Amino acid sequence: MKKRTLKNFLENALFFPLCFLLRRLPRKVALFLGSGFGRVAGHLLSAKRRIAMENMGKAFPELSETELRQRVDAMFVHIGKSATEMLRLDLFSEADMDEIFIPTGLENLREAYDRNRGVILLSGHVGFWEIGTFLLPKLGFPADFVGKKMKNPQVDKYITRMREAAGGRCIDSKSGARKIIRSLSENKGVAVLIDQHRRSSEAVSVPFFGRPAFTTPIIARLAMKYQIPVVPIFSYRTSDDRYDFQIHPMFFLKDEPESSVEENTALLTSLIEGAIRQDVTQWLWLHRRWRRSSSKGASF
Repeated sequence: MKKRTLKNFLENALFFPLCFLLRRLPRKVALFLGSGFGRVAGHLLSAKRRIAMENMGKAFPELSETELRQRVDAMFVHIGKSATEMLRLDLFSEADMDEIFIPTGLENLREAYDRNRGVILLSGHVGFWEIGTFLLPKLGFPADFVGKKMKNPQVDKYITRMREAAGGRCIDSKSGARKIIRSLSENKGVAVLIDQHRRSSEAVSVPFFGRPAFTTPIIARLAMKYQIPVVPIFSYRTSDDRYDFQIHPMFFLKDEPESSVEENTALLTSLIEGAIRQDVTQWLWLHRRWRRSSSKGASF
């Protein structure tokens, strides 16, 4: 406990002055600094870099060592910019709606919300995924967001405030099933990222870039049981630091004997894989997505 308290203190001593600085700079200057932080992190975090190189190399064996290195370098720059943008999320104004954001497929969201069943907003750690917490409510689509709490309570409180600044609500992924159902019953969208490893006891194994990956089946189960429309959404950073916010057509998962939870979870995962392939530098390759486990099954 004392070790964690000390770590929190040291993190806060760095985190909050950095927030103060980045929030008072013009956006372009802040993002320039963020890209620099990302480059430095890419060199200092050698273990994370090795993981990213290994993961991307197995997903794209056709890439040379030089090509992998270039893409991983770009990924760290993207992470640095995204982290900077996250600290400033509540600073976006109405004027930014037309200047910075490029939403396409709004009719797909309207069609899904018009069903009055709630909407599952399917996404992953692709591009700047956090922008949905600001943009969706501003576009008139009430939405809540499922995520993990951070170990540092002060930092977690700050990040939660950023995520909820536009009117959405954060739902803790560890105990969020009932809150997800409640949000859906209120005809809200619920944004869920299903591209990170889950313990085998609460997951199903599905293909992801040609390798088995333990993935939460909760979203597939909810969509099947309650026939909730699913809308894939991905937000890519453009070369001029705007956001290409892509909203794909809605669909339903079949709840039939021949349609299993595993098959539907694999379908959802394949959509995220396709989104990653659109720009491989904008996904968190440093995450240990493919982990071995001897136990099987999932519970919900």
